[in-house]
Amino acid sequence: MRDDALVDALAADPDGAPLGARSRAFVTYALKLTRTPHAVVESDLEPLRVVGLSDRGLHDLVAVVAYFNFVNRVAAGLGVELEAMAP
Repeated sequence: MRDDALVDALAADPDGAPLGARSRAFVTYALKLTRTPHAVVESDLEPLRVVGLSDRGLHDLVAVVAYFNFVNRVAAGLGVELEAMAP
């Protein structure tokens, strides 16, 4: 189920959005991988391990973040506007 208030909070201020520990670890990592991928180091994985991510979970998280970044950059590079999500 979509939480529109949370989606809005994440869009407005992802660093300050109200999240639980697990979601905060995911978002913090995703933001760093998106904004400064060259600065990601092994210690950035520790908060994810603390909230229970396995090696497979880490792989999946990185793959999802990388995929969305790839798709968004391809769309931006081609001037494609993505369709709005249905309510």
